[in-house]
Amino acid sequence: MNALVGEKLSIITSKAQTTRHRIMGIVNGEDFQIVYSDTPGIVNNPAYKMHELMNKFIDTALIDADIILLMTEVGKPFAQEDILDKINRAGIPVLVIINKIDLSDQEKVVAEMAIWDKRLLSSEAIPISALNKFNIEKVFDRILFYLPESPPYFSKDEFTDKSMRFFVSEIIREKILTNFKKEIPYSAEVAVEEYKEEPRITRITANIFVARESQKAIILGHLGKAIKKVGTQARIDIEEFTGKKVFLELTVKVKKDWRDSETQLKRFGYEH
Repeated sequence: MNALVGEKLSIITSKAQTTRHRIMGIVNGEDFQIVYSDTPGIVNNPAYKMHELMNKFIDTALIDADIILLMTEVGKPFAQEDILDKINRAGIPVLVIINKIDLSDQEKVVAEMAIWDKRLLSSEAIPISALNKFNIEKVFDRILFYLPESPPYFSKDEFTDKSMRFFVSEIIREKILTNFKKEIPYSAEVAVEEYKEEPRITRITANIFVARESQKAIILGHLGKAIKKVGTQARIDIEEFTGKKVFLELTVKVKKDWRDSETQLKRFGYEH
């Protein structure tokens, strides 16, 4: 979606289940408006209430969609037959986007396309490399081809449905995913408490919530070095995203079982 929209709206890491929310990216032209809806990945056997809500984002997106883009990779198993059944029952055009073909070869890509032609009705497989921007234009053209006529849903000057606070929290969370291993990234959530724009600088205060005291100690690091590194990396990206100088203050707090707390999940934006 970042490649299609031209803005970095969804955070990118090599770790699974990076995206937790449904994020909309809006592209406007003279005679069209495309609203991309990037959903979390499918969570098999949800372990927490948070996972259940993440899966509901997918169900909602399937109901709303005029076109479905199913993102996969060459040789990557896709065993969620219930999702494929829902897509087939939806009866709308499906573009199977086979990504990371730069890491494969032509024979394997062609075989993968043939597999998806059989698995999904009304589908069209398109091999791409999002990293190298290969075939992105073809995906865009096919979306325009299938797009039904209707009035625009959003104002022409909007490019997302999310607030600046949301993107700040996602940038910070991306740095946590990048800098920490094992359970730490999956136990952490970020909430922006203050976002104050001044003439020369934007002042931001954010809390990083974790599930245990031991996780708090790891994120803080020895003499606060780990949290300082996260803050510095996040500040640089936030400044690039907003185009303004930023003062960023981070605090780490413990909220036991926040992933199963409806109150906390609502606060973090997991409500539907």
